[in-house]
Amino acid sequence: MALERDVARSKAARLLKRHGSASSLMSGSEIGVRYKPPGSMMSTISYMDEPRESRIEPPVSFEPTYQLGPEKHFPVTAVKSILKDVVVRHLDNRQYEPEFCKETTKVISEDVKSRVKLMKLGRYKIICLVHIGQLKDQGLHVTSRCLWDADSDNSSSFEYRNSTLFAVATVFGIYHE
Repeated sequence: MALERDVARSKAARLLKRHGSASSLMSGSEIGVRYKPPGSMMSTISYMDEPRESRIEPPVSFEPTYQLGPEKHFPVTAVKSILKDVVVRHLDNRQYEPEFCKETTKVISEDVKSRVKLMKLGRYKIICLVHIGQLKDQGLHVTSRCLWDADSDNSSSFEYRNSTLFAVATVFGIYHE
C-alpha cells in the first residue's frame, strides 16, 4: 500500500515538473483544448478560482390556464383544401413507382403538417397520415381508431386517383389540454 502511494506521488511530481503547475495539467482535458508547443510552460486559471457573485434566482413557476376547451375549433374545410392542394401538386400526372411513392408519402405528410401548423391552432396536436398505392383491380379499406373528445377533436381527409395510383391523406387535430 505504501509502495503504491510512493509511486503515485513520484508520478505526480514528474507531471508537475513537466507541466509547471497543477492547473495546467487539466487544461488539456477541458473543452476548447489549446495547442501548446512541446517544452513550453503555460499556467492556466480555471473559473472556479475567481470569486463570483452567488445569486440564487427563484424557479420560474407557471400558472394553470384552466382552459379546458379550444379557443377555436379544428378548421376541417381549410385543412381539406390544404390536403387537396398538396396532394394534387405532388401527384398530378405521375405514374406509380414504388420508390417515388415511398419518398413522396413522407414529403406530402411533412408539407401538409407544416402548412397546418402555420394556421396557429394552439394546443392541437397535428397527426398526418398519407397512403399511396398502385391502382389495379383491388380494393383497399383505410381505417383508423383512437380515443378522442368529440367536442374538440376532429379530422379531415382527401382522396386522389389518377390512371396508375391512388392516395388517401388524413389529418387529425387532437386537442391537448
